[in-house]
Amino acid sequence: MYANGQTIIQMLEAFAPKHLAVEGDRIGLQVGTLNKDVKKVMIALDVLEEVVDEAIEQGVDLIIAHHAVIFRPLTQLRTDLPAGKLYEKLIKHDIAVYITHTNLDVAVGGINDLMADALGLTQTEPLDNVYTEQLKKVVVFVPKTHKQQVLDAMGAAGAGWIGNYSHCSFQLEGVGAFMPRAGSQPYSGTQGKLEQVEEVRIETVITARIQNRVINSMVKAHPYEEVAYDIYPLEQPGQSFGLGRIGYLEQEMNLAEFTERVKRVFDVNGARVVGDLNKRIKKVAVLGGDGNRYVSKAIFKGADVLVTGDVYYHTAHDAMAAGLSLVDPGHNVEKIMKEKIQQLLQLNIKEQSKRTEVVVSRVNTDPFTFL
Repeated sequence: MYANGQTIIQMLEAFAPKHLAVEGDRIGLQVGTLNKDVKKVMIALDVLEEVVDEAIEQGVDLIIAHHAVIFRPLTQLRTDLPAGKLYEKLIKHDIAVYITHTNLDVAVGGINDLMADALGLTQTEPLDNVYTEQLKKVVVFVPKTHKQQVLDAMGAAGAGWIGNYSHCSFQLEGVGAFMPRAGSQPYSGTQGKLEQVEEVRIETVITARIQNRVINSMVKAHPYEEVAYDIYPLEQPGQSFGLGRIGYLEQEMNLAEFTERVKRVFDVNGARVVGDLNKRIKKVAVLGGDGNRYVSKAIFKGADVLVTGDVYYHTAHDAMAAGLSLVDPGHNVEKIMKEKIQQLLQLNIKEQSKRTEVVVSRVNTDPFTFL
């Protein structure tokens, strides 16, 4: 039995949620439908015609790519032009295209973490925070007989995470009092008579993003007709997510040696380098794709070098003036995401005992050649 397209994307979005994407980013389903069983998924960096031909040849039902296939609104769909021809092939062969872009860049374990890990960076943190979870506390009063049932339901919905600890809660026993009135259907007690029940006060922490899900699960698991609960905003910040990473090399090296490491780990034949090749490098910033807007962030955070793509001429001058070195191995190094997403989906699909195959595109979509 094959996994449904919606199920596959749920697996992906559990790792790289859409809410992590920067505003206005072109992510999500761009071509086709997910309402179908998927025999084969292909992971690609770009959706070019050569990639689509590869997908057709291999019988692919769904392409998951990093870069959007539709970036600007279409004003025409002409099949005698390259873009229209590509869309025609996708539609004719019922190949859906789903994009995971800056949400995959930002995600913990996503592209920027993969790049930082490949370079051997330690003590990493986001280069530029883009999203911080808002924390809330939920307090609910539960009869002792149903304490664990409610705790389990809330935990399964995502409540109770503090750092690397899940299912965190505080519990205090007491007595709850209530009087059922006309029209009520009490789980415990009689209409018109004051009822007192041994109850447990449960406190747990949630993120605002999952509030509705947690409350719905809690109410469903609770035996009372009317559930007594409170929700409080918390002042302490939740987990922060951001673009890029900054960290430290275990051993200092010069810029020339570091550039050779960049070329080796990202499998490129060359790189553009800005700065003195003898400069000592210890603190490193990385940002997959076009990192021109984040040069100032790297300078502010004290990086010795920024590894990023598509560096502009004048941006390089600004970096030099500020003492920041740059290594530009190209935009294509984001291809590092292909095997990661393949492994992620393969593991989840196997856990669900499905037969869907996950492959990576072997087409080199880098338009540049180093001579």
